[in-house]
Amino acid sequence: MNTLTRRVAFFVLCLCLASASAQIVLVKAGRLVDTDAGTVQDDQNILIRDGKIEAVGKGLAIPAGAKVVDLSTMTVLPGLIDCHTHLADPPNADPLSSLTKTSVESAFESIPNAGKELLSGFTSVRDVGVYRALTDVAMRDAIARGDILGPRMYVAGAYITITGGAGAMTGVAPDIKLPLDLRYGEANNPWEVRQRIRDLVSQRVDLIKVLSTGAVLTHNSNPRSEEFTPEELQAAVDEASHFGLKVAAHAHSPTGIKNAIRAGVASIEHATLIDDEGIALAKQRGTYLDMDIYDEECIQAKGVQNAIPKDFLEHDAQLGAIQRENFRKAVRAGVKMSFGTDAGVCPHGIGARQFAFMVKYGMTPMQAIQSATSAAADLLGHAHEVGSIKPGKWADLIAVNGDPLNDIRVLENVKFVMKAGTIYKQ
Repeated sequence: MNTLTRRVAFFVLCLCLASASAQIVLVKAGRLVDTDAGTVQDDQNILIRDGKIEAVGKGLAIPAGAKVVDLSTMTVLPGLIDCHTHLADPPNADPLSSLTKTSVESAFESIPNAGKELLSGFTSVRDVGVYRALTDVAMRDAIARGDILGPRMYVAGAYITITGGAGAMTGVAPDIKLPLDLRYGEANNPWEVRQRIRDLVSQRVDLIKVLSTGAVLTHNSNPRSEEFTPEELQAAVDEASHFGLKVAAHAHSPTGIKNAIRAGVASIEHATLIDDEGIALAKQRGTYLDMDIYDEECIQAKGVQNAIPKDFLEHDAQLGAIQRENFRKAVRAGVKMSFGTDAGVCPHGIGARQFAFMVKYGMTPMQAIQSATSAAADLLGHAHEVGSIKPGKWADLIAVNGDPLNDIRVLENVKFVMKAGTIYKQ
């Protein structure tokens, strides 16, 4: 069987599993992780009706006609949530490679990313920016319609960035005019920031992503520099609030991080060089830190293979170790922490490898799990729908062999995936 045939067969199998889902499902869980309470309960039943959890408890009666899913030898958890992904961009080490492809080619190349994330146990993701504007909106809607396999997506639509900034398509000759979808979010004063946000709102985005500092994986950038001014960041948060949207801020440098926190953003992405004042400020303001402490492994591995631009490696020098120690400090200080991997820097589908690093750098296994469930759902603003296994929420469940509280790495091998009551992996 050739590769294409295997892929087609695999997709058909997923569709068959999905179509086999009954309207009423009873899941028998050997152990159930209650991420809201931070506890584990034995021998629990989960009653699911029309994709949502109706009841959870011991000895629930099995309704007539219900499909029974026996996970009594496994540990059941809520579907995982990755708060920093780039599913709708093709997996390229260099953004400039996007210029060699049409927008349609880029969109089709990105489709497998979504399926890999779902089947690895991530039933929801926050997608925090694409180089070709609005491809994430299209992917979100295609998944919601059932056209393609993937997690529930909350999308930013485009990067809000200064001209030539961390979220811009940089490294292009100055006499080349980029198409609108590759410069959609560029803004250079508070009123332009507001206009770009209004443009994105009109395209039905779920959140706003701003770039407060320079970046590692951007040409002609400096991750230690500040880009948007405090006034521009404040304008972004204020304008987004008019539409009920939260703002995520990419920020590496200490000043850029603090500018964004003071402006009122919901989360700091990366938070690489956060200092003690920034940690205290994040705790005081209730700002989430979304720190991608695993992807350093992938950046350095690409460097060894000569598969990443040299200037990106120069930007990255020593930042990984600093970020991990700052992660440890933030955990110790009790700052709100969410799970975000920057999926796309590492291959899609391996995000769960970050859990072991979060535990290594100070979290308990339960805290690491909560960062990708209840805490992540709170950051999304959808804790009433996802993040724990409770009545009224979407039936997003995963199951693993073994006990992730004793060995967090079992989450790297998810055996069962259900999203909204539909089984995608069993």
